[in-house]
Parts: sequence; structure tokens; C-alpha cells
Amino acid sequence: MCIGLVACTSHPNRLSPSGGNEPFKSIYLVSHGWHAGIVVKRSDIPDGLWSEQDDFPGADYLEVGWGDKTYYMTPNPPLGATLAAGLLPTASVLHIVGFNGSVTDFFPHSEIIKIDLPFDGFVQLCGYIENSYAKDEARLSELLGPGLYGRSQFYLSRETYHVFNTCNVWTARALNAAGCPITPATTLTVGGLMDKAVSFGTVIQARQSVYGKRRSQPPSACG
Repeated sequence: MCIGLVACTSHPNRLSPSGGNEPFKSIYLVSHGWHAGIVVKRSDIPDGLWSEQDDFPGADYLEVGWGDKTYYMTPNPPLGATLAAGLLPTASVLHIVGFNGSVTDFFPHSEIIKIDLPFDGFVQLCGYIENSYAKDEARLSELLGPGLYGRSQFYLSRETYHVFNTCNVWTARALNAAGCPITPATTLTVGGLMDKAVSFGTVIQARQSVYGKRRSQPPSACG
């Protein structure tokens, strides 16, 4: 569940400008209408980071989403769960999907923005995601059950979902941690999030929606 109400203020984290020969990694921001998922290539994840990737052997890509536990894990949530997700501090989960093939083929009806990150920024992004898992003393995460589509799983998150920390804010913070020029306080809706991401990414698949159809444009770099 993601309700665009108020977000806490943050200043964009900008990495040092990347050199012309510095390697980069591509990630993808996928709009699902009410929230966006972040897709990374599994083989790009550095060894020893984001250990939960091992739960998806053979997957080419991993998509990660975050949100209110009860609402996210309930196909048809009752009104009380909807209100609680927007008004009360609640537990949260990570939703991870492993898939093969191209990102556009797996999400044929979604708006998708490709974002190129310097390697250091990509590492920071993976670290941000890993740090969102709730883990025990043995550094093991808590698996909650199958996800919503495809080969997917829910994991308990250590973070709390509330009016100042919604799914779009969480996603903007991940991009901010990677060095992208985005302020989470300006991403109250998925439309706002995608609008900001277009300034430093490239639309590779457009989608007509309530917030309009965007055109591809040359991005400015994250970093």
C-alpha cells in the first residue's frame, strides 16, 4: 500500500561526477500504477552483498518493492487495513521477484525508466536494499511467504511504514542513496516519482495513465 500524503524532507545525495571510463550498472524503475519497483540485474550485485539474492537461483533480474505489511500481503485488503496503512505506523515488507528475459517483456504494460548508475552508486543502492531487511543475530532475514506474481517472496522489513515513510518515499530514498538527484519529499505519488526519475533516466517503455504519457529524453547522469 502506498498513500501519497506527506513525505519527510531529504536533500539529494550526489556522488562525485563519474569519469568517462568508469563502469556503470543499469537499473530500471517500473511503475505499477500506485507504486514503483526497482529492477536490478542479479549478476551485477557484488559478492557478499544482498544475500537474499541467493533465494532466486537462475534469475536474470530481481525486482524489489516495499510497503505496508498487511496491505501488501492481502490481495483484497479490508477498509481497516487500508486506513491503518495510511494513518498508523505499521510493519512493512519487501517484495522480491526473480525473473528471466527482458524487463520490458516481463512488464509489457508498465512504464519503465532505465537509469545508469556509477558502480559505487549501484553498490550503495544494493546496500540500501539489504539494510531494509529485518535480520536476526545470525544475519538471516525472515521469509514470510510467496509473493504476488511470478517467482516472488515476501520478507519482513526492519522499517516502519507510516505517513512520512511510504512506498514511493522508500523508492526515492533508494535512488537518493545511489546518488541520483531526487528529493524523497517531492515524491508523494508514483507519478511524482516517475516525473523526477525522467530527469536522470531514459523512458524505454511509455505508458498512458492518469499522469500522462512521457517521451524519452536524454538523461543527465546520476552522480
